[in-house]
Amino acid sequence: MAVPKRKQSKSRSRSRCTHDVEKVKSITQCQNCSSPLNTHQVCHTCGFYKGVKVMATKADRSVKRGQALQVKQARANGAQQEQVAPAS
Repeated sequence: MAVPKRKQSKSRSRSRCTHDVEKVKSITQCQNCSSPLNTHQVCHTCGFYKGVKVMATKADRSVKRGQALQVKQARANGAQQEQVAPAS
């Protein structure tokens, strides 16, 4: 096994490890809702990226789910009314 001949100085070892430091991330504001977000990322609050809607947010999905439930209930009520109408 290789053994170093001399002690490595602090400056030499520290200069070798300079790239290991965690870099500070730049934070910008969303163009649509002004919430803070990382650069080149989709906004999680509104789903916009560079002014274009690219992702459905949780609120959008809940609204869509509610509309689907209303349609389903309307169909069920309509089917029940049709079954009752011929019988009378």
